[in-house]
Amino acid sequence: MIDPRRLRVLRALADHGTVTAAAQALHLTPSAVSQQLAALESEVGQELLRRRGRRVSLSSAGELLVRHANAVAAELERAQATLTGLAAGTAGRVEVGSFASAITQVVAPAIAALRASAPDVIVRVRDAEGHASVPLLLDGEIDLAITEEYRPRRDDGRLTRFPLYTEPFDAVLPPGHPQAGSSVDLRALAEDDWVATPPGNPVRDVVELACGQAGFAPRITHTSNDFRTLGALVGAGAGVALVPRHALPGIPVRGTAPLRRVFAAVRKGSEEHPLIRLVREALAVAARP
Repeated sequence: MIDPRRLRVLRALADHGTVTAAAQALHLTPSAVSQQLAALESEVGQELLRRRGRRVSLSSAGELLVRHANAVAAELERAQATLTGLAAGTAGRVEVGSFASAITQVVAPAIAALRASAPDVIVRVRDAEGHASVPLLLDGEIDLAITEEYRPRRDDGRLTRFPLYTEPFDAVLPPGHPQAGSSVDLRALAEDDWVATPPGNPVRDVVELACGQAGFAPRITHTSNDFRTLGALVGAGAGVALVPRHALPGIPVRGTAPLRRVFAAVRKGSEEHPLIRLVREALAVAARP
């Protein structure tokens, strides 16, 4: 019989790539993770990992078992949701991870609405960049993630997603900039210095792609993950920026502007949990134009 607790350890290794990172996500020691994986290999009678020095990767058997582990996790989430539904509970806590502008745009209004309609539902909010909230969700640190995508991508089969809103990127220009007006052509900003998010943040990819399509590579001189910081740098004349509309006030881009699609995500199987359903429905209402 396979111990489902050890399947969780295998999933964490698949998600995070190293024993050390998996141990941090599970709040275990690397030694304990290695022991659990070794015990799981003994249970299934097959090698699940390829070991090369300190590096490990999943074998074919390990990849197959991770797919089954994902299905087991979804069924356990579904069972929990069903049991909670039978109890008809409308009291409890839901942990939500969201990036800052979505907290302002939809999370705070949803909390205000729930305080009136479902006062026994407690929403706890964790400020997390959009690309960082999904790992928190998959690790069980939060119950619902508000995240984003900037271009079509393959759905993660472990998640159920609910669209909230779509917003374009606008240009943010310093006071007195010669291109300030009702709209701006990105090509006119080719010679400006730029402020942007650092490499690894998806917004950086959007900026570089949009400028590339306009025929130039942006000369990025300042970086920050915080949009308010980017706005302060622009206001100080340090450069121009391209940011999602709800993050900072800006000027519409002429032509086809890049888009940010914002959605709520939950672990597959938990979407009908009564408390999670209440929160995601309140978010959907708050996101309506």
